Amino acid sequence: MSMNVTVTAKSRLAAGAGAVRRRVREGGLGPAPVLLALAATWVVFQCLNDRFLSPRNLSVLSVDIVGTGMVAVGIVFVLLIGEIDLSVGSLAGLAGAMFAALNVNVGMTEWLAVLLAVICGTAIGALQGFLFARFRVPAFVVTLAGLLAWSGLMLLLLGPDNTIHFSEDGLVATLTSRYYSAPGFTYGLAALCTAAYLFVSLRERGRRAAAGMPCRAVSEISARTALLAAVAFTSVAVLDRFEGLPLALLIFLVVILASDLLLRRTPYGRQVLALGGGVEAARRAGVDVTRVRISVFMVSGTLAAAGGLFVASRFTSASPVSGSGAVLINAIAAAVIGGTSLFGGRGSTWSALLGVLVIQSIASGMALLGVQTAVQFMITGGVLITAVIIDSLARSTAASRMRP
Repeated sequence: MSMNVTVTAKSRLAAGAGAVRRRVREGGLGPAPVLLALAATWVVFQCLNDRFLSPRNLSVLSVDIVGTGMVAVGIVFVLLIGEIDLSVGSLAGLAGAMFAALNVNVGMTEWLAVLLAVICGTAIGALQGFLFARFRVPAFVVTLAGLLAWSGLMLLLLGPDNTIHFSEDGLVATLTSRYYSAPGFTYGLAALCTAAYLFVSLRERGRRAAAGMPCRAVSEISARTALLAAVAFTSVAVLDRFEGLPLALLIFLVVILASDLLLRRTPYGRQVLALGGGVEAARRAGVDVTRVRISVFMVSGTLAAAGGLFVASRFTSASPVSGSGAVLINAIAAAVIGGTSLFGGRGSTWSALLGVLVIQSIASGMALLGVQTAVQFMITGGVLITAVIIDSLARSTAASRMRP
């Protein structure tokens, strides 16, 4: 009996190792590397300063990731088609400046100023996408020009003082200052999300099984659900020990989930991924390449504007900080570090969450240790180049396997 158990255990280990090797040959390990990097980052900083994993610091961290994270979600869409958008940092700053100028200088109501600021981001994204898709101007050049132009427009709107302060009790300020601390709401939300994931996973498994397609085992679905429940309830328990669940984090997670469903569950999302896999192949498959290209830059511009409002909300003011190069660098780094390929065709919006968590965790840990910002940039750059090297090796491995 014991021999059979040993043989079974060995066979399972061999199957697991084979699955890992197969995923490496096919082009990557998914989110595993960045999760390990995040865990290592947290362990190191907690050992160096025991306040790093305190409820207060984790709560601040959960809000700090939102502005850059929203911008990074938009960058993921552009990277998926194998392009780049260098204007997102300037667009973020422009959105904050436009909101503040309309609300404070013109006297427009906050909700309308917010709406116009976001629409402005969408329109600029459409313009840049049109120039790229219709006139074949490289996206790098179009968005680099946008970086300069929108930075200038931002400074023009801010005026000679370069800063416009808005109400600390208004709509935009509330985005990063509102918390939900009622246990019935926070724990109920965690339970609802877990139950929804289990329901959707089992429903998808049933459909795939009925169609004779490969599907996840019930044991795997159960394990994933248990892991999600552990993360959700632990996060709520920790955040409730400070001020509760931040509204900013809740909005960010909703945006990520909606974007993920858009990419994985809709024909549009499949067209985006197909375009990232190869322009000519996508065109022959019936994809409207021009329309998809314009649309991803519209998504990028919209989320950059939204992210800029969250950045401005943290300071209750609009200033050049909201559109600084750090926002652009961190947003692109977050998407790539999180696992989105620079070569297109592979990645997800959850990459933005994982990547920005790594970057902001490094920044938070460095701040607690009193380390200079320069060192933080150096470490982030090292993490970024490591992620790019892994991505390049994975792509080379996958390409070599496809060659006869």
